Amino acid sequence: MKSIIIFLFLLVSFASASAKLVSLEGKVIDGQTKESLPGALVTIPDLKISVVTNNLGQFEFKNIPEKGKFLVEIRFIGYRTLIQTIDLSAKLPIEFELFPSIIEAKEVVITGTAFSSDNRKNSTAVSSVTKDQLINRPSGNLIDAIAKIPGVSQVTTGGGISKPVIRGLSYNRVVTLVDGAKQEGQQWGDEHGMEVDQYSAERVEVLRGAASLLYGSDALGGVINVLEPLPSPEGQIRGELLSSYQSNNGLSGSSAMLQGNSNGFIWRARGSLKSAYSYNAPGGRIANTGFNETNFSGQMGLNKKWGYAHLNLSSFKNNIGLPDFSRNADGKFEDDNGAELTDKQLTNRTLFLPFQDIRHYKVAMNSHVLLGSGRLRSILAYQNNQRRELETDRISPSLFFDLKTYSSDFKYYFTESNSWEPVIGLSGTLQNNKNRAEELLIPDYNSNEVGVFAYAKKTWQSTTFNLGARFDYRSITGQQMSEDGNPKFNNFTNNFSNVSGALGFTKEFNDQFNFKANLGSAFRSPNIAELSSDGVHEGTFRYEVGNNDLKPENSYYGDFAFEFNNNVVSASLGAFNNHINNYIYNRQIRNETILVDTEILPVYRFVQDNANLSGIEASLTLHPAELIHFENSFSYTRGVNRATKIALPFIPAAVLRNELRLEPEFKGSLKSTYFSVALDHVFKQNRVDNFETPTGAYTLVNLAMGTTFMLKNQPLRLNISANNLLDKAYYDHLSRFKPGRLDEGDQTAGYYNQGRNLSVGLYLPFVFK
Repeated sequence: MKSIIIFLFLLVSFASASAKLVSLEGKVIDGQTKESLPGALVTIPDLKISVVTNNLGQFEFKNIPEKGKFLVEIRFIGYRTLIQTIDLSAKLPIEFELFPSIIEAKEVVITGTAFSSDNRKNSTAVSSVTKDQLINRPSGNLIDAIAKIPGVSQVTTGGGISKPVIRGLSYNRVVTLVDGAKQEGQQWGDEHGMEVDQYSAERVEVLRGAASLLYGSDALGGVINVLEPLPSPEGQIRGELLSSYQSNNGLSGSSAMLQGNSNGFIWRARGSLKSAYSYNAPGGRIANTGFNETNFSGQMGLNKKWGYAHLNLSSFKNNIGLPDFSRNADGKFEDDNGAELTDKQLTNRTLFLPFQDIRHYKVAMNSHVLLGSGRLRSILAYQNNQRRELETDRISPSLFFDLKTYSSDFKYYFTESNSWEPVIGLSGTLQNNKNRAEELLIPDYNSNEVGVFAYAKKTWQSTTFNLGARFDYRSITGQQMSEDGNPKFNNFTNNFSNVSGALGFTKEFNDQFNFKANLGSAFRSPNIAELSSDGVHEGTFRYEVGNNDLKPENSYYGDFAFEFNNNVVSASLGAFNNHINNYIYNRQIRNETILVDTEILPVYRFVQDNANLSGIEASLTLHPAELIHFENSFSYTRGVNRATKIALPFIPAAVLRNELRLEPEFKGSLKSTYFSVALDHVFKQNRVDNFETPTGAYTLVNLAMGTTFMLKNQPLRLNISANNLLDKAYYDHLSRFKPGRLDEGDQTAGYYNQGRNLSVGLYLPFVFK
C-alpha cells in the first residue's frame, strides 16, 4: 500500500512538471434574450472543479490543463441544464447559452460509465437524488431517502437500519460507493446497515441493473454512489448548517460543514450528530428501536494544472438498539424481571441491551492525473469496520467482527481517436476479518481479489455504443476455530474466477425522445456467511449454516428504456430481465431445528437454485404550468425460482407513487416555495416463498411544504412534512419486523412500521468570499 502511494506521488510530481497552466474564461447568457446570467454554476466533473458566474455572467477557471477534452455542465434555476464537451487546447473564451425550461431533463452522471457522461447518452439506468431532494425528504438514514426511485426499496430493521434493494436484489448483490471508493463492511448481514453519514451527500446516483464490468463482483443488482460536495471555487470559503427533528421517534439530526479553496489547495471538515428513541407505531412504541450516531469527516488536497489529488478521512460511529423484549397479555413490553416498560423508558435516548456498537474508519486517496495525452484515475483506500453486539453488559461484546480492507482501483483513459474513447482498468482488494469475542457466527478469514477490464465508447452525433470485458479472480480462506472448547467451522480455501462482458446502446431520435439498452453478463462470488456461517444470527431468530461448496452466481441480463422530455412532460418506460444461475439463498430444510441454550431455533442452510428476476419501471412528470408539478412512478419486480417454480424470497411489492406539488412565486423574501401532497400505494405481495408470509396492500398519505427565506441575501431553507398522515397501521413486505419474519416460531408476531411522523428541518448554506 505504501509503495502504491509513493508511486502515485511520483506520478503527480512528473505530471506537475510536464503540464502547463492555463485558464478558461467564458460567459453564460440567456439564449433568448442574450442577457447575462449571474449566479450560474459551471462545473467540470472529471476535474472536480466548479465556479459561479459573476454579476456580468462571466466565469474563469484557473489551474486547469493546457489540453484535453472534458465535459462541462452549466446549471441555473429555471433553465434547462446545458452539457457540452470542450477542448481546452482551443484557448478561446466560451459563451454558453441557456434556455428557460420548467422541467429539468438533463444531468451529468459518473456511475455506470467510465467517465462523466450526459445521462441521455449513458446506456445504463442511472437516477440521481440531489441535495435539495435529500433535504426535502425527511428520513432516518440515506437509504430511506433514495427509496422513492422506481425499482429501489429497502430492507428495514426499525427506524435506524436500512439495506438497499435494487430490482429485487440486496445484501452483497448491491455495491455502495462513496466518491468512487467501494464501502466495505458486513454487507451480508440482515441487521447491518450502511456506514455512511447521510448529511455528507451532495448527490446520490443509483444505477439499477448489473454492473460487474466496472465494479466487479457484488454489483449484480446495482450500484449506489454517494457523491460528496465538490471543492469550493477558488478563493472561496463555503459552509452549511443543517438541523432537523422528527416527532415519531424524537429523531434529532444536526450537521455542520466548512470548506475552502486557496490557489488550488482545498480542504473540508464536517461533523454530524443523530439521536432517536424507540419509534411509535399504531398500538404503541416498539421497545429498543432507538439509535444514536456520531460522524466526523475531512478532506484536503490539491486541484492543480496536472489534475487533482484528494485525501479523505472519515469516522462513523452508530449505536443501534435490537428489540428483544416480550409482550404481556395487554401487548405491553416487559423487561427480564416482568416489569412493564413505561413510556418514559421508551422515550429515553439511552439504549437498552442488546444493541449494536458499529464503528467504521476510512482513509481514501482519490486522484486524477494527466499523463501526456492520457489520464490516470486512481482510488486507494483503507477501511476498518468494527461491529460489536452487546447483550449482557455495555462493555464486553458477545459478538465482535473486526474487518480490515485495503483496496485500490486504477483506470487509464487513452486519447479519443475517431470518436472512440478507450479505457483500461485494474483493481484489487485485500481483506482480513478477526473475531474478537467469544461468540462466533463466521470464522476468521482472508480474502484477496483482483480484476482487470477494458472498455470503449463510440459516439456519433445522436448515437452512442459501448462495450467491454472483464476478468475477476477472488480467493477466500476461512479458519477452523473453537467455541467453548468445541471445534467450529472448517479450514477451507475457495478460488473463484469469471469473465464478464457488456454491451450498451443509446439513440437520441430528437431533442425530446431517446432510447437506451444493455446486454451483458455479471457474477458474484459467495460471501463468507454463505460459505461458512455456523451459529445464531442475532436479530433473525434463526440458526444459520453455510456451505463451503457454493458456486458463484452468474447473471445474464438485459434492459431497455424509452425516455421523453419536453417543457411540459417528462416520461420514461423501461423493462429488465436478470437470469441468474446458482442463485444463493437460505432455506429451512424438512423443518430442521436446533436447541441453543434453552431455545429451539429453526436451522437455515444456504442452498443454490437457478432464478429469474424481471420487471418494469415507469415514471411520468407533468408540468403544465409553472405552478403545477405532478410526479408519478410505478415499479414492479417478479422473482421466480426456476427449479421450484415458486417465488424467490424477499421480493418487494409493486409500488405506485403520486405527488402533486404546487410551486407558487412570491414577491419579496420568499423563494423556491412549494406545497405537496403525495400518495404511496403499495400493492399486496402474495408471491412469496414457502417460509414467508404474504403482506397486504396499503396507502400512505404524505404532506410537505418548504420555502427559502432571503435574509439580507442569506438564504435559510425551511421544510415541514407529515409522513403517514393518517397513522396507517401497515407492514412493509421487506421489514424484518413483519409477521413471519420477526419470530418464525410465532407467525402472528410482528411490529408495525412507523406511524404518523411530523418533521421540521432547517438548512443554512453560506459563503465567505
